[in-house]
Amino acid sequence: MAITNVAAYAHLSDADLEALGADLEAIRRDIEGSRGKEDRAYIQRTIAFQRFLEIAARLVIAGTRSKMGWALGTLALAVAKSVENMELGHNIGHGQWDWMNDPEIHSNTWEWDMAGLSSQWRYSHNYRHHMFTNVIGVDDDLGFGVLRVTRDQEWRRSNLFQPLRNVLLAVMFEWGIAMHGLHSEHERAATDAQKSADTRALIRKMARQGGKDYVFFPALSLRRWRRTLTANVAANLLRNVWAYVVIVCGHFPHGAEKFTAAVLEGETKPEWYLRQMLGTANFDAGPVLAFLSGNLCYQIEHHLFPDLPSNRYAEIAQRVRAVCATYDLPYTTGPLVRQYLLTFRIISTLALPDRFLAGNAGDTPEAASGRHIPRRRRTLRVGRGQWRHAATGISNRAT
Repeated sequence: MAITNVAAYAHLSDADLEALGADLEAIRRDIEGSRGKEDRAYIQRTIAFQRFLEIAARLVIAGTRSKMGWALGTLALAVAKSVENMELGHNIGHGQWDWMNDPEIHSNTWEWDMAGLSSQWRYSHNYRHHMFTNVIGVDDDLGFGVLRVTRDQEWRRSNLFQPLRNVLLAVMFEWGIAMHGLHSEHERAATDAQKSADTRALIRKMARQGGKDYVFFPALSLRRWRRTLTANVAANLLRNVWAYVVIVCGHFPHGAEKFTAAVLEGETKPEWYLRQMLGTANFDAGPVLAFLSGNLCYQIEHHLFPDLPSNRYAEIAQRVRAVCATYDLPYTTGPLVRQYLLTFRIISTLALPDRFLAGNAGDTPEAASGRHIPRRRRTLRVGRGQWRHAATGISNRAT
């Protein structure tokens, strides 16, 4: 079940924990100290590539008559939207490029090509999710409020529809993220007036986004407006599904552990690091797949260092693997298709009441976290692991 004592689970002494934290802090210092021209050039090239690809895709969609041209243009537009969503919007929103002091490429000024407001998403994601990763009742991203992903979450009759909800959430992902961000804003709003202001701000963003994709660009295509409209709908659908797959494979598969709120009491920075390592999962990817996923195939590294440049995650991953080997900690990863199928099995299994799961404990997310890591562990492909939450004393750069 959900983990309440990280150190006891991992068999690490206080000295081990401090040493682990020091090793990870050394990685942070090295990357921060080496940021420079190559990193700046990377993000500038990425922005230029994404904008060029989007323009080229829209020209192909509107300027060709063949079905093949429509399909190629739509696919290119979906790729452009995916790059903008994850490698740009998501990572810039984390402050990964704030060190450049570029007024355009900054977490406070970048507005992504999504239905939701970046400002509302930053609180729900950067703070609520990254600070309290997989803490039941605290991390709103744990199942996004519509999926049961651990037996520690109370079963409700509505959970019977989880397989269908899973599909709908994938298809409508950008709109779900938008409403998710608004929910977090409403929770922290001090007055009803503030809630109303947050709602109006989101409605304006949704109207602009919908108007751009479903009115403005189709209107530019004149007689071919239907062709452009269907291409935009299809591109957004492909982007939504791809973003959803990437995100759930980093948080819900076997080996991505869940934690009780008790872990937040007096949690240290090293314990926070450990919870991030054990509450997240990677999937195997080469350079192209990594780029298309916003380098979120390195979800472990992203949760350890969410504000370090994403183009450095492959380099960081080698060192994190070495740290896991040194302290006999699991490093959960595997092929993308397998990671998603394991995630889908969890979602489908936990749609049922607990009384039907007794004979299928091995198919539940708690299969790993119900056991302590043995004193001698190994790096796992689709791994096992457990830990607890990193709490309130953590500095902002860890959020």
